Order: sequence, then structure tokens, then C-alpha cells
Amino acid sequence: MASFTGFLRTILIILLIYYGLKILMRIFAPFLVRYMSKKMQERFGDQFQQQQHANDRNRPKEGETVIDKMPNKSKTSDKKVGEYIDYEEID
Repeated sequence: MASFTGFLRTILIILLIYYGLKILMRIFAPFLVRYMSKKMQERFGDQFQQQQHANDRNRPKEGETVIDKMPNKSKTSDKKVGEYIDYEEID
């Protein structure tokens, strides 16, 4: 059988750990948030620089004509579509 004092001791230990972590998080949370934000800022800055470098390489020279997509040469009219009828609006 579990004793009442053992139960109280367990509850007391749980409460001490809870409040101890709560106090420690108040002390260390600002440092942790500052560290994480600095790391994220560095990561985003690196990604931005890589993107800018890639854009500079792919940018055409001034005055150069660039065609992104070539049109298909195989366009033919289909005679099965039907006859075209021009409609006029009547007021």
C-alpha cells in the first residue's frame, strides 16, 4: 500500500519541477528567442543572396531578345468544326 506521505512527496516534487522550469524559462526564454531569430535571419539572408545570384546569371543582356516559349508549328484548322456564322445584335 502506498503511504500518504509518499503521495504528498510525489506531488511536491512534481510541483517543484513545474515551478522550477517555469522560473528557468522566464530567465532563458529571451535568449533562446533571440538566438532562434538570429539564425532564421541568417538563413533567409542566405536564401535571398542565392536567389539574387541566380537571377543575375539568368538575366538577359540589355537589348537581347528572349523567347520563353516557341509556338507550336503543327497548328492546322479542322474542317469538321463547322461553318462560321456572323451574328448581329438587334435592338
